[in-house]
Amino acid sequence: MAGYLRVVRSLGRASGSGPAWAPAALTGPNLQEQPRRHYADKRIKVAKPVVEMDGDEMTRIIWQFIKDKYFDLGLPNRDKTDDQVTIDSALATQKYSVAVKCATITPDEARVEEFKLKKMWKSPNGTIRNILGGTVFREPIICKNIPRLVPGWTMPITIGRHAHGDQYKATDFVADRAGTFKMVFTPKDGSSAKEWEVFNFPAGGVGMGMYNTDESISGFAHSCFQYAIQKKWPLYMSTKNTILKAYDGRFKDIFQEIYEKHYKTEFEKNKIWYEHRLIDDMVAQVLKSSGGFVWACKNYDGDVQSDILAQGFGSLGLMTSVLVCPDGKTIEAEAAHGTVTRHYREHRGKLDGNQDLIRFSQTLEKVCVQTVESGAMTKDLAGCIHGLSNVKLNEHFLNTSDFLDTIKNNLDKALGQK
Repeated sequence: MAGYLRVVRSLGRASGSGPAWAPAALTGPNLQEQPRRHYADKRIKVAKPVVEMDGDEMTRIIWQFIKDKYFDLGLPNRDKTDDQVTIDSALATQKYSVAVKCATITPDEARVEEFKLKKMWKSPNGTIRNILGGTVFREPIICKNIPRLVPGWTMPITIGRHAHGDQYKATDFVADRAGTFKMVFTPKDGSSAKEWEVFNFPAGGVGMGMYNTDESISGFAHSCFQYAIQKKWPLYMSTKNTILKAYDGRFKDIFQEIYEKHYKTEFEKNKIWYEHRLIDDMVAQVLKSSGGFVWACKNYDGDVQSDILAQGFGSLGLMTSVLVCPDGKTIEAEAAHGTVTRHYREHRGKLDGNQDLIRFSQTLEKVCVQTVESGAMTKDLAGCIHGLSNVKLNEHFLNTSDFLDTIKNNLDKALGQK
């Protein structure tokens, strides 16, 4: 199935009327600016389609500016389809190998009431990642004019987050009275079941059971080692194996076995190294480092630490997030920022051997960074420089539509130079 990726174009802008981000003037009470339409004036032919998964709230609006056809993972549609649309989108990603996903809501009690949901649906990210497997690699986008909260970080730090199991597929419950909480493992081979007593509740409380698999941990390890070799950066793996001796200890042991068997020679050849560290020690070392390494984290640790890293480098908005699957070819780019579209387009180009698409995606990323460094940016980034209480529209920052217009104009210029 062939398809096309559209090069964004914006209409309804007044040409030659001041700066690229200046709002169109209104010349009468009945004359309103035409709605901006972002669509193709040029097309790059691709061999296969890209799966698109829409999300919630503002990211849904931003993505609508760019694309029109997608899997609707907005909360109302997930509820309407009993979350089947989430499963369908993951299966489509397996088929076509490339997907891009908008930010989505994981409902809590308040959201269940707000949207009148049938139930409190689980995280769509968790559902998708458990179907696809793989590792979420998150890396900051560094812009020279965006100050860093951790000035010592002169090089990027990539977090590899294990995208399977743990808290994200856990079964948790509230115990409303005194009682005994037990775990039971029943082997498939018919041998005797094993039972563990977790806790005797003297009154009410909470409990949880979670899991992971050797297969998934092994895939996580291979992805991280391969990514570190690609970047030519050292790899650190962090757990709390001193407390969770069996659970986290399994992660530590599998990583070490795979490193020794498959990657040690290649690491030494590239003069890089692999090391396991306790999570608390690793956090301290990260803050003292200058960057330039890959940090492999369990699912929850990666969720938390990736946001800390993003803010430390300047902004949560300046962080790419790409799910890389164990098959080595399937990826899902997660986020709504324009720079992230570069990842799925470049990967589609690599899979199809499409040099025009690869060149376009690389140019798009460069243009996005250069646009921000030139002073044209959104409010969140301007707040990093001037403080949110001090920034003014069109003086320090652009609204979303104007920012996309500026990106589009700069991209046209850059592509015209090729």
